[in-house]
Amino acid sequence: MSLEKLVVVGGISGVHKVAANRSNGLIIEDLDTGKKRFAPSRKHQFTPLESITIYTNDDEETLELSKVFQNMFVKLADTPLVAHNAANEDLKAYFAEIIPNYDRDRVYIGDMKKMVKWFKFLNDRSLITLEEEKVAEEISEETTTETKE
Repeated sequence: MSLEKLVVVGGISGVHKVAANRSNGLIIEDLDTGKKRFAPSRKHQFTPLESITIYTNDDEETLELSKVFQNMFVKLADTPLVAHNAANEDLKAYFAEIIPNYDRDRVYIGDMKKMVKWFKFLNDRSLITLEEEKVAEEISEETTTETKE
């Protein structure tokens, strides 16, 4: 799963794809309709999903959002996704299952709600896939080409 072109725009709900970059803002594309619109930087704040990390208890280490989404995706069968508007205790328990070593002091409830919303949004559109599948495919392609030679 690549979060490279995905961005969250303050004031506009959902996750959007960056279609083009302008000096005074971004042209963003709606993932559902494909409709493009200009979002001026004077009015909106942009947060690329690939730049978001989660604090962990491992010596000031952080965990990338893509890895958090991978954990959520892998454990989806065993641990069903909690609603973004669930009780605070339920969100904390869910994140303790998904990321056991997340920093309970620096990862706030609002952050958890946003991550659950974004994951549901992307998963409903089948945009979340396992990176391991890509790595396994690359390895199998390499071994296939080596055996042919």
